[in-house]
Amino acid sequence: MPEAPRGVIKPPDLTAGVATDPWLCYFFIHIMMQDLDFTEIVDLICKDDPRYDRKAYSFVRLGLDHTVKSFKKSDPARTQQSQHVSGRELLEGLRIYALDQFGPLTKTVLESWGVHRCTDFGEIVFNLIEYKVFSKTESDRREDFADIYDFEAAFVKPFRPVEKPRPGSSTKAVESA
Repeated sequence: MPEAPRGVIKPPDLTAGVATDPWLCYFFIHIMMQDLDFTEIVDLICKDDPRYDRKAYSFVRLGLDHTVKSFKKSDPARTQQSQHVSGRELLEGLRIYALDQFGPLTKTVLESWGVHRCTDFGEIVFNLIEYKVFSKTESDRREDFADIYDFEAAFVKPFRPVEKPRPGSSTKAVESA
């Protein structure tokens, strides 16, 4: 790579050492192509179904990866089996991943992407299945994502302060007044 002119900051070479190792070169190109393909596919999906922001699709993809890794970690025997997760398992994994990523802002972030309930996650998953990004078994259905949890209870309630009764106060004293 030629030297940068004086006073110009040269960006780091992110591929340094990659071209010298054929395996790393393949891995680097493969990962970059996957992301490019995913971005292009999500663009197509969003043109056909504009209900959800592109970020929601990336979040579901990352959340699925997180869910599969969590299952493998907690159940090593599952490593030998298929990496398939059910709709219920994915929703629980997405809930945990969202809380970890966004904390008390989780519900706000998801709603800004058009995701208001569990069925929205199901719609995103089935859009990705339709475009061959995700796969499904014969038993997988959109209904698997119906009303597994309420967003208020799942994403807001964990951050509300616990209400403790005040010392010396009772409901009887209020009722007699």
